Amino acid sequence: MEVLMAANQRKNVPVPTAILEAKAYEALVRLWVLRLVVPLGGIRELAASYGYRHDDLAEYLDVLHEEGKFDRKLAKADLKNKHARAERRRKQSQLPSRLIRNIDRCAQLLGWNDTDKAIIAFVVLMETDLWLERAASLIEDVSTARLIEVLTVVLDLDRDQVRHSISPRGALAESGFLKVDPRLTRNLFSKMSLLSDELADQLRHSDADLLHMLRDVLAQTGPGTLTLQDFDHLRDSLELLHPYLKRSLENQACGVNILIHGAPGTGKTELTLALAQDLGCDLFEVSSQNESGNGIDGGARLRAFRAAQSLLRQRKAMILFDEAEDVFDGSWQYGKSKSSAQAQKAWMNRLLETNSVPSIWLSNDVECMDPAFIRRFDIVLEMPLMRGRQRERLLEKTCGDLIDARTKSRLLDAHDLAPAVIQRAVRVVRAVQEDLPASRTGIALERLIESTLTAQGHAPLSAGQVDTLPAGYNLNHIAADVDLGEVAEGIVQARTGRICLYGPPGTGKTAFGRWLAHRMNVPLHARKVSDIVSPYVGQTERNLARVFRDAAAEGAVLLLDEVDSFLQDRQHAHHSWEVTAVNEMLTQMESYQGVFIASTNLMDGLDQAALRRFDLKVKFGYLRPAQAWELFEANCRSLGLPETDGAVRTVLERMTNLTPGDFAAVIRQHRFRPLDSDQALMAALEAECRIKKDSRNPLGFL
Repeated sequence: MEVLMAANQRKNVPVPTAILEAKAYEALVRLWVLRLVVPLGGIRELAASYGYRHDDLAEYLDVLHEEGKFDRKLAKADLKNKHARAERRRKQSQLPSRLIRNIDRCAQLLGWNDTDKAIIAFVVLMETDLWLERAASLIEDVSTARLIEVLTVVLDLDRDQVRHSISPRGALAESGFLKVDPRLTRNLFSKMSLLSDELADQLRHSDADLLHMLRDVLAQTGPGTLTLQDFDHLRDSLELLHPYLKRSLENQACGVNILIHGAPGTGKTELTLALAQDLGCDLFEVSSQNESGNGIDGGARLRAFRAAQSLLRQRKAMILFDEAEDVFDGSWQYGKSKSSAQAQKAWMNRLLETNSVPSIWLSNDVECMDPAFIRRFDIVLEMPLMRGRQRERLLEKTCGDLIDARTKSRLLDAHDLAPAVIQRAVRVVRAVQEDLPASRTGIALERLIESTLTAQGHAPLSAGQVDTLPAGYNLNHIAADVDLGEVAEGIVQARTGRICLYGPPGTGKTAFGRWLAHRMNVPLHARKVSDIVSPYVGQTERNLARVFRDAAAEGAVLLLDEVDSFLQDRQHAHHSWEVTAVNEMLTQMESYQGVFIASTNLMDGLDQAALRRFDLKVKFGYLRPAQAWELFEANCRSLGLPETDGAVRTVLERMTNLTPGDFAAVIRQHRFRPLDSDQALMAALEAECRIKKDSRNPLGFL
């Protein structure tokens, strides 16, 4: 390059600007390297008694000696001379013009001063220039005080200004662009880092806008697939959330933070996208992984969040921070370090109170979050699973052409099915739709969804129509000690009630709960003990609370089977968790405003406080003779059996422990063991009664 420049000068030919700039940049890097080596002591690491430890750097500085002729004193003198020569020529050194432009743009947006700009330029070149990186690695044991000294000397800056620039309250830290780690002292190169792995290269070589340069840590989202109408089950919450965000954007309010939490796949991200679209604002997401697919730790994500506040404050925009538990996790585990927010609580609290861009934080689990953080969110919204009409609408919208009525029924009945699971399965089926017969698309969709549910630890899809009542269901076939029709009419009018149904298995307790939900035209949330009990401390209580909360949110009839498992008399408890489970159950029962039906086969031993909390206790008994005969005749007609005679009725009336469940079991047997006469039906019922524990009389035809 020097030969070319000299030749051009002899011919009076102007030297190209690019060559001049490259020469000025080379002079700058050489000056900074020599400052690191000579006045800052890097020479001690570079030159040993036997020779240079880093021959490549020595060759770059043109101080290599012939093998066997190394003299450390002469080497140091040579380096000092070269440093002095570089200092005399320092006015010929200059940063690359593209880097200057990019840093100036950052400074304008982020409020950096000249000292801030110089430090950022040094870090950028340290991460992109091989020789500067090598020289920076020579400076070891770099405390914060030592860092201030190094930057002061290398960049020829005022010490106090450098101290302010790299402080936590300085513009570089406040903007999130520069991190100075007080715990790392290994060497200069590892002491400071930029916001992202790609940022140094972007600032050095790209002319793109700043947001594009930060795309690996902060990216603008695309459009969602749902609208706010698809979240009708959140109508009450959205009536407050939507206008609050609208006013906050209009007034450029500070400290606006929304926390949306719920199980994975419930639609938290889609809701955020729908809100942004309806509000007509841009939405930027703080990434959890960079473009290379590597995860970004919580601290780096918070720095990106801070940068976004500075970059977006003049735009009509919101920020999405998914997987917020990455930074807020307050749970304790042996050997586990504190989360980013826990490690600097005061700073995090201040950030939540002063952020200039409305931010929506999403979390799959708020139970690990410190309540001190949660109370600083303006609105905390729990995201329930879509059920009932909302899920039906989602199915029609995403896969209505792929499924038949049976598949639709199975998907509607699945209690733990999240919208994201449906959408991913639909995406797979549509990708291979041309290779599948039309009759197989629904089956393929079911298989994909069921395998995901099973892997998540949830129950598989039901056979469909779980909550459908048996054909010919009639309250007249229930042997209750009250008029169930009258009770039901009262509940339909009041829309509230806590009812305990007790009696032997098969007497129709669960079926009555289904019938009542149909009568009220509301969903039925039927839960079993296995859905709620957990081996982890406190989780059973949280599961109970969630069951009641979900039912209340959907206005459903809540049917809890085998309730005796939760309501055993606390005086007979052997473990503390047995008491806390009962306490939680009583608390939830007392505060629940909807219709709650508890069923049990074991009334004895229930906690007395629990019994007092039920508005009505209804005993379901064995069928009375007239009921048994009426149900027998109805089943004979449905099976197409011949008319019965008096002898069959006599035998039937002797069955004192017959239940509607026995008839249902025999009808199921008929599918693979056909009944061809009324006597065969009677024999099957007799067998069902005989195996019961309270069977007293041997039954049979005489």
